[in-house]
Amino acid sequence: MMAVLQAERIKITTTRSPWWCTATIIVLGLGIAALMGFGSKFSVDNYEKEIAAGNTPQYELVLPVVSDVLIGVAGLGVMVLMIMAALTVTSEYRFGVIRTTFQAIPNRSAVIVAKAFLVGVFGAVLTGALAFGAFAVGKLMAGSEAGAALTLSGEENWRAVYSVPIYALLCVFLAVAVGALLRQSAGAIALLLLWPLLVESIVGLFGSFGRNVQPFLPFTNADQFLGIARGVDYHWGPWVSLAYFAGFVAIIFALALLVVNKRDA
Repeated sequence: MMAVLQAERIKITTTRSPWWCTATIIVLGLGIAALMGFGSKFSVDNYEKEIAAGNTPQYELVLPVVSDVLIGVAGLGVMVLMIMAALTVTSEYRFGVIRTTFQAIPNRSAVIVAKAFLVGVFGAVLTGALAFGAFAVGKLMAGSEAGAALTLSGEENWRAVYSVPIYALLCVFLAVAVGALLRQSAGAIALLLLWPLLVESIVGLFGSFGRNVQPFLPFTNADQFLGIARGVDYHWGPWVSLAYFAGFVAIIFALALLVVNKRDA
């Protein structure tokens, strides 16, 4: 297994796309946190100016919380990470390298697990560090007044931080599995992006049926664990939602291993 990990590490670190994806994740994570902090400070300053001028503000002042400034990491950043993870599989199928890989390492499951493990651990470390970085940047840009709710006191605020690397790790395993199942970069990326962004959002538009289905959608449950409000009436708490999402990922990953071992390379 160590030889498999070493081989996959060399393949991943000697291509350009992982480095570009990593840079994009960093820019998105810290950049959006800075924008959130600056936007909240601008909003508070305008609110105070309206009151000082004797006017009634036309909007309700809402201060950002920890999960708000982490949306660049947990949202767009993890999506880029999923793209990177899927490409580790689909790129090999595209260029026919996967046949050579399976000839050198007959244990196909070990190859897929190694890819998911390497990118997953890297993604967890990266997003974990960026979560703290985004919190610090957001609080700095917001200032003392607008950043009053940006604190790491309390279990909910801490969970908003440490949930990000856990979520990133699971998403990498899911992305590798989807890449192994579809084999095509475009299809895998489209599915990984459209499912959480579009499909699960559209479900809520189908009246009472959609509202009844929403609590059972995988990424919707992941959002509850991350502390992202969706206005969904969940049937359980955030930790059960994490277990639910992890179970969904485990099923898809197991299916991918089964298909990879049964299907021709």
